[in-house]
Amino acid sequence: MAIAVVNPATGETVETFSEHSAEEIEARVVKAEVAYQALKATDYAQRAVWMKKAADILEEEVDELAKMLTIEMGKPIAQSVGEVLKCAKNARFYADNAEKFLADEPLEDPSIVGASKAYLHYQPLGVVLAVMPWNYPLWQVVRFAAPALMAGNTGLLKHASNVPHSALYLDSLFTRAGFPDGSFTTILAGSAPVAGLIEDRRIKAVTLTGSEPAGRAVAGQAGAHIKPAVMELGGSDAFIVMPSAEIEQASTVAVTARINNNGQSCIAGKRFVVHADVYDEFMDKFVAKMSALVVGDPMDEATQVGPLATERGRDEIAELVDDAREKGATIRTGGKAPEGAGWFYEPTIVDGLEPGMRLVMEEAFGPVASVYKVSSREEAADVANQTTFGLSSALWTGDASDEEYFIKNIEAGAVFVNGMTISYPELPFGGVKDSGFGRELGAPGIREFCNFKTIWKS
Repeated sequence: MAIAVVNPATGETVETFSEHSAEEIEARVVKAEVAYQALKATDYAQRAVWMKKAADILEEEVDELAKMLTIEMGKPIAQSVGEVLKCAKNARFYADNAEKFLADEPLEDPSIVGASKAYLHYQPLGVVLAVMPWNYPLWQVVRFAAPALMAGNTGLLKHASNVPHSALYLDSLFTRAGFPDGSFTTILAGSAPVAGLIEDRRIKAVTLTGSEPAGRAVAGQAGAHIKPAVMELGGSDAFIVMPSAEIEQASTVAVTARINNNGQSCIAGKRFVVHADVYDEFMDKFVAKMSALVVGDPMDEATQVGPLATERGRDEIAELVDDAREKGATIRTGGKAPEGAGWFYEPTIVDGLEPGMRLVMEEAFGPVASVYKVSSREEAADVANQTTFGLSSALWTGDASDEEYFIKNIEAGAVFVNGMTISYPELPFGGVKDSGFGRELGAPGIREFCNFKTIWKS
């Protein structure tokens, strides 16, 4: 894939970039290693000053950055603003909490191990390679970068090839904020250099947010070289609606959960599992609200759904819907790409899904909702767990026993009760099964790339 900004609303190429040469990549690895030696010698207070300055820069440049995001990958401009501000919030969160999260943890009674003192001490690992996706070009990166830098690690970013403006902005952001030059640096390249970078002994760990196939490849390479890894992969999250749910609110949130970021979010509600007792009521409201969405120019404040980020992504969504339709599913609204320029696809609801339809098992990375009618909570859990994914989930109910049942039985990294899944700096985020392993955010997120060093003193 060429490194280029292609406006998905028009299909026009805005700017192209040359890949970094092998020599330039080597120079950037060297710079990251040198920066690590400087950064690990600083204290949390100094890093916090720099990290808060990075947050200030993001907020000061929010309007410019929002336009950059929308042109690169097509999200509605208001959502682009929200992404930038969320990055600033995350930076401040780790500036304020890193020292607490990584404080020494003493053994309450060291005498049981024959010591006068024993404790757990956290230390950074070194240069961490980050392989990142295009769907949240700043947020996906900053949610790794902020904790990694506050822990004393440095980062080497291999971003998606269709968001080079974002990649280059991140290349300078933390240096502008005061971090040692090279603390976070970007490589402009396709996927070819990744294996060699993972093999490089100067790279101590790797994190990837992306597709399941990409995760399998990178995790396999990291494992072959005995390097820590965090994999945040795809999702096909269940959004479960039980009879005691508040249907008006559930149907409204269902729309947002499905079309946020033009439906291109790993944690989006994608499979809507609705109890038969409220199925018709929910579907009437869900279809009406999805049908009323404003699709159009993502630079227009009134637009709720913009184009998909790539032409191939739009074609893949169309193929999933067409396959379901041809095999007997019902398209309740949408179901086609509108005429005209850009990579748009109508907000779509599909029901009557059966085994053998690709949409049942594959992730729909676009504004397409799959709806399933169930007759019990046991059947709802079975449908929720039927895919190979297990990233997050949402449950809508007013019944405490439903809460207890689904929290226990849903195979996912999170359950959001009467709300939609959102990644918060304060809470760990990640999945199970083919949705990956390891955690970002919260205290676990900053500890992923630390050496848990046991200290024992006689």
